[in-house]
Amino acid sequence: MSKNLTFFLPFHGEKHTEKTVYAFTGSKLVDAVHLLTDKPSGIQKDKTSDLQVDALLSNATFRKILDKTNSPYVLLLLKDTLIAPGQFCIERMIQVAEDTDSGIVYSDFRQIDGDKSNAHPVTDYQFGSVRDDFDFGPLVLLRTEALKKAVDAFEKDFDFAGWYDVRLRISQDYAVTRITEFLYSTVATDTRKSGEKMFDYVDPKNRKVQIEMEEAFTRHLKAIGAYLEPVFEDVKDEGGDWPVEASVVIPVMNRARTIRDAVESVLIQKVDTEFNLIVVDNYSTDGTTEILKEIAAKDSRLKHIIPERKGLGIGGCWNEAVFSTFCGKYAIQLDSDDIYKDETTIQRILDVFREEKCAMVVGSYMMTDIDLNEIPPGVIDHREWTPENGRNNAIRINGLGAPRAFYAPVLRRIRIPNVSYGEDYAVGLAISRNYQIGRIYDPIYCVRRWEDNTDASLDIPKQNVHNAYKDKIRTFELRARQLKNAGKA
Repeated sequence: MSKNLTFFLPFHGEKHTEKTVYAFTGSKLVDAVHLLTDKPSGIQKDKTSDLQVDALLSNATFRKILDKTNSPYVLLLLKDTLIAPGQFCIERMIQVAEDTDSGIVYSDFRQIDGDKSNAHPVTDYQFGSVRDDFDFGPLVLLRTEALKKAVDAFEKDFDFAGWYDVRLRISQDYAVTRITEFLYSTVATDTRKSGEKMFDYVDPKNRKVQIEMEEAFTRHLKAIGAYLEPVFEDVKDEGGDWPVEASVVIPVMNRARTIRDAVESVLIQKVDTEFNLIVVDNYSTDGTTEILKEIAAKDSRLKHIIPERKGLGIGGCWNEAVFSTFCGKYAIQLDSDDIYKDETTIQRILDVFREEKCAMVVGSYMMTDIDLNEIPPGVIDHREWTPENGRNNAIRINGLGAPRAFYAPVLRRIRIPNVSYGEDYAVGLAISRNYQIGRIYDPIYCVRRWEDNTDASLDIPKQNVHNAYKDKIRTFELRARQLKNAGKA
């Protein structure tokens, strides 16, 4: 094999960088190694030199990378970590890139945690893999001609979104290919539980990063014909004989510890119209059913449904409620381990529906522990959602916020996927394709984090399943928007 590459990796003064350099300079396929740094590295090794950069993943850095590359491929380490290449790691990456004409190649890897070496599979890249935190693993191979095409097309310099900008542009013209083989090992650096990582993108300190990511993504949408102008269909009152104006919907299975709190936070609501609460009890076995029967016997506003069909996901339970004779004109979400912040939540949501004539309303929430003590990152207000570009940016991020409320006639037409993860996201994207979504930016809901949350601590394979599903939802939505813009839908 005669195809060579140039290796670029960050240097922050860590000892492991020198080990990584030594591991790769011994390969005949490595033409040169450049340390991306803002200070002299002091590492002296054949083929190795420093490359002064101000930001690791900026557009300016990728221009410098291209200027220093005289080989057909670039091997890039995306974060400062130890890399130990496995048998024929480089050769295999180049072989697959050649065989598939790919612009980006990445692979599964092993993660070293103390004395353990754990398999860390990643997920396949698809058309909808456009979230900015897509996990390629730390090591990627780029075809130089693809990188050059991306860099030549830069429209703006980003300090943080350079890699995101590059890989979106490459994906427009080249395949992005995962090798389902463990080609290298690395060291675990972020050991937080999955539930602690999932809100990183809405951390206020990351706001500047998110603005750049949104701009890069919006340019990508325009390039692939999936960008939607801020023009929306009117939501007309379709009439109908609704039993109440608003229904709160709670799907539940085995939440005896929290269901009473959730229900009571609904029943204390002060609303200027009639409302009810539909709890879809998905065959609980821990006493949840008995608690609900007890409350329903005292308050007729609680409609306790046990579906005839077993094996429903959260989305399927929602469909049971929305298509039932109990459902009001507006259906408002509440999870079985969360609560409404105060007695005004329903009224505030209804006020937005009435004033803005929208098909969906999304509120903001506060992160708390089980005892309602605020925990980091605090208030999640999703201010990345703007009336002008919210429905475009929504495809990039991982969620829309809570509580979510829907105009029932629209929700009945779209229906909710019968899954237990991402079902709300899928519906929100589909609604936003045609309709405006109203927003409430101060907290009206408490999301309680505790040991039994379904996403509190997921292993890597389960995280991958969740991420791949949301990417699939994005794929569906991007294709639908392309068809809409082409006048075919």
